[in-house]
Amino acid sequence: MMALAFRLASPVAALLDAERAHRLAITALRLFPHKAPSPDVPKLSTNAFGLSFPNPVGLAAGFDKDGEAIAGCLGLGFGFVEVGGVTPLPQPGNPRPRLFRLPADEAVINRYGFNSAGIGPMLRRLDARRQGSGLVGVNVGVNKMSADRAGDYATCIGALAGNCDFITINVSSPNTPGLRGLQGRAALDDLVARALEARARALATQNKRTPLLVKIAPDLSLSELDDIVAVALGRGVDGLVVANSTLTRPASLKEGKLARESGGLSGHPLFPLSTRLLAATYLRVGNRLPLIGVGGIDCPEAAWKKINAGATLLQLYTALVFKGPALIGKIKRGLVARLDRDGLGGIAEAVGRDAANIARG
Repeated sequence: MMALAFRLASPVAALLDAERAHRLAITALRLFPHKAPSPDVPKLSTNAFGLSFPNPVGLAAGFDKDGEAIAGCLGLGFGFVEVGGVTPLPQPGNPRPRLFRLPADEAVINRYGFNSAGIGPMLRRLDARRQGSGLVGVNVGVNKMSADRAGDYATCIGALAGNCDFITINVSSPNTPGLRGLQGRAALDDLVARALEARARALATQNKRTPLLVKIAPDLSLSELDDIVAVALGRGVDGLVVANSTLTRPASLKEGKLARESGGLSGHPLFPLSTRLLAATYLRVGNRLPLIGVGGIDCPEAAWKKINAGATLLQLYTALVFKGPALIGKIKRGLVARLDRDGLGGIAEAVGRDAANIARG
């Protein structure tokens, strides 16, 4: 039903500016009658961070920023969704326009800047669906003018850890000045230590352990990646999300004028860069730290390559802008076909099989 609605609405959405079209999609998913997705093929089930996912295909953060349409998003067939990024206090983000479609490249540039309704509305929505089905993570960020950014993450984690299935610390958004500096070893070590303390306090009276993940940038050098891995393993982070949008502009981009807009580039052109970093990360962590592969997944072949590069789970967002929700089922069917073709019993058997080759580019 939603696939049909997407085909009918696409001509209208194409006439709107990108942010209005995005808002229309959230409204439709919030108001449309929710239907439970069909059960997934058992061999797509995947375990990570102590959680069991019905399939490895998730919705990336940035789409449902304030958790308004969780049930609708899960109803599209995702194995999990990640909402946010949410900041402690409400903030409007950067001025409009701040979202740009690059149709010829099947890409998007955004410079939203953590526009968020704040913790309050997110907490109410998560609490209202506590007994709902499906796995939901929350991506947490910082207020632009905050004097204590590590404290902002701790505040979000302390408030939300008891009402979601996992939390992702976003230190890789390119649209908040200085944020990516938190990926440095000393800053990240302090941040993660405070985040873990906040989680422990929040869950002290609950029989629950909410996994804590860190989302990193695709533009890291290998020495910077080494530092992040050292902190993640040393502090006991539960997983890494690889990777956010990029500040680079590949020479292959066709939409030359739009490509000059500032902000993070996502979509098809991000795939090579993010997948090489994913493979490089897997070579450093192996099976000690589950990875979520993000960036440019727009077909079953891309999803399969991410898994072979080291991803236990996947996330997509930008491809939905151009290919619609039918893509989710197409990717899942494609993964089942590849598992059958290779004689594999499940996703875990394919994780990282080709990481060394992919990391070499």
